[in-house]
Amino acid sequence: MLEWASLRGRPDVREANGLSSPGGAPDPRPTRKTGISLALGGGCARGWAHIGVLRALDEAGIEISMIAGTSIGALVGGCYLAGKLDELEEFARSLTKRRIFGLLDFNLRGSGLFGGMKLDARLREHIDGMRFQDLPKPFVCVAAEIRTGHEIWLSSGSLVTAMRASYALPGVFEPVTCNGRVLVDGALVNPVPVSVCRAHEQQLVVAVNLHYDLFGRAAVIKHDAGELAPEKPARGDVERQPTDMRLGITGVMVEAFNIIQDRISRARLAGDPPDMSLQPKLSHIGLTEFHRADEAIRIGYQTTMAQIGELTRLQSVLA
Repeated sequence: MLEWASLRGRPDVREANGLSSPGGAPDPRPTRKTGISLALGGGCARGWAHIGVLRALDEAGIEISMIAGTSIGALVGGCYLAGKLDELEEFARSLTKRRIFGLLDFNLRGSGLFGGMKLDARLREHIDGMRFQDLPKPFVCVAAEIRTGHEIWLSSGSLVTAMRASYALPGVFEPVTCNGRVLVDGALVNPVPVSVCRAHEQQLVVAVNLHYDLFGRAAVIKHDAGELAPEKPARGDVERQPTDMRLGITGVMVEAFNIIQDRISRARLAGDPPDMSLQPKLSHIGLTEFHRADEAIRIGYQTTMAQIGELTRLQSVLA
């Protein structure tokens, strides 16, 4: 009995028995929760949902220890850490179809349909001259090198240049030349950059996947090839292809990019899963429908708030 009385005063024994003082009183010190590392995925216009995700995390008092972003995830994550999320949200909510068209600078002789300089100018209005080293938390933009297919992690230098490279969708925006490398959208190689957070030894990684509900599980279907349909129906042939089945050039490019992102995301996340995945249901918002920011932000916010309880539980477990 005397031996136990002398041992119970040791800190390790008190902790093992749920005591924090020799008298058995609860430890008044608050438990410090583990900060989360965010992997913000690509998704073009659906990426406005990231704004709602960040708003919900801030409202719940969840500390963010690091952000890795791909494509529009890099844009939103960079603006958040730079303290410019309010300006980005105001810009996103102000977009209309007509205003979006006014921001596009056609560049038919270049390597992309649009030069991207008008968007670049809007970015520089708020974060010109800002560098990664100026940010309060670690931040990584994911891009792809067009000549080699290498996955490029940008974590130093100009913030605007890195963000532009990460969202330079091939065929749409001009590639970005960065220290001798020609870079394009990182979604081609790592649409949801969980692996970046893991490489930085983050304890709790939360992924925001914007396209998990686009196609469902991949399937292999045996199908009869049939005969090639004539390019032009014969005169008097009243049977026409339904309007909603026709795909223009833009439609084909968009749907192809959807498939690529979905398949790569599933493969990468299966091999390196996050501790938690936030999956806003955004399949009804098209990749180019940037004017639907209000809806995307709301869905991102609601999806995150619904998972706050589970997220705080994970933080407590890892504390």
